[in-house]
This record gives sequence, C-alpha cells and structure tokens, in this order.
Amino acid sequence: MPPAVVYGKDGRPLHSWRVLILPYMEQGELYDRFHLDESWDSPHNLPLLELMPGTYEPPPGKKSRMLASHTVCHVFVGEGAAFEDKKELKIPGDFPDGTSNTILIVEGGTPTPWTKPEDIPFDAESSPSLPKPLFRNMIRAALVDGSVHYIRRDISASTLRAAITRNGGEALGDDW
Repeated sequence: MPPAVVYGKDGRPLHSWRVLILPYMEQGELYDRFHLDESWDSPHNLPLLELMPGTYEPPPGKKSRMLASHTVCHVFVGEGAAFEDKKELKIPGDFPDGTSNTILIVEGGTPTPWTKPEDIPFDAESSPSLPKPLFRNMIRAALVDGSVHYIRRDISASTLRAAITRNGGEALGDDW
C-alpha cells in the first residue's frame, strides 16, 4: 500500500495516494508525466489535473455538481486506519482485523483536486463520522479486499470505528 501522502524533503505535502496508484490502474503513462519531486499544483503538474482517470470521477448523475478534475474518492488517514500518513502498510499482514472488514476508500465528502493530498483525518480516540454523502442515505465504500459496501448514514460511531480500523480487534456491529 502506498503512503497517504508523498512529502518533499522540506516536509511539505506533494501528492496524494491517488497519484501513486496510477501504475496499478493501467495509468503508467500518466504517472510517468508527473514530477514527483514537485507539488501537485506546481506549474508542471497542475495541467495534469485535466487528465483525471475515470476511476476518480463521480458516479453517473453526480458529475454536474462537481468541478472538473475533482474527486470525492477519499481515505481515512490516521493511526490504525488503512492509511497512516507516511507509513506504507502491507496486505494482509498489517490488517489483522481482516481485509473484508476494513474500509479503504469512501465516496463522499468535499470534492478535491484528484492529485491534492487531502483526505479525511481519523483519530481512533474520537467519534468518527462519515463524510457528506453523494447519495441520500448512504456512502459507498471500497474495502481493502476490493469489495464494495454501502454504509448507511445512521451507522453507529462504534461500528464505523471498527470498520475504519485495521488492527483494533473490534467486531463490526449489527448496523454494518
């Protein structure tokens, strides 16, 4: 797994995980065009926003509500989540709760430029909440095993925390 964010030598965030996985989604040519040692919005990289892969586009019927080159594909970033900022995790070893029980990506929240390193902060000690949904009462989530799960907006904080954490040992609640 890639880190959530690529940082420059000076500690500034440069790119999102969404750029790093391009070679694994048959977008190697686009990946090769990025200057990974420059910020996502550098003069060289900013024009590449227009080449956003369809995978990051909003679902049908929702595109008109968003700016071009923006995505609502986000990850939770924090200790215990599938993305821990700079840490590169291994599947399945770093996911003792199970890859079918752990959220990888959610579709919702504030649209952001697809290359920008901006996601959903996660703190296992706080009550997590889902981002703003695209659909009326639910959010689509990709789990680490590649399956898709629909999460209702009224999910309990404890069940959501259990689904976000990869190593907390919590059981998913009945509202999963």
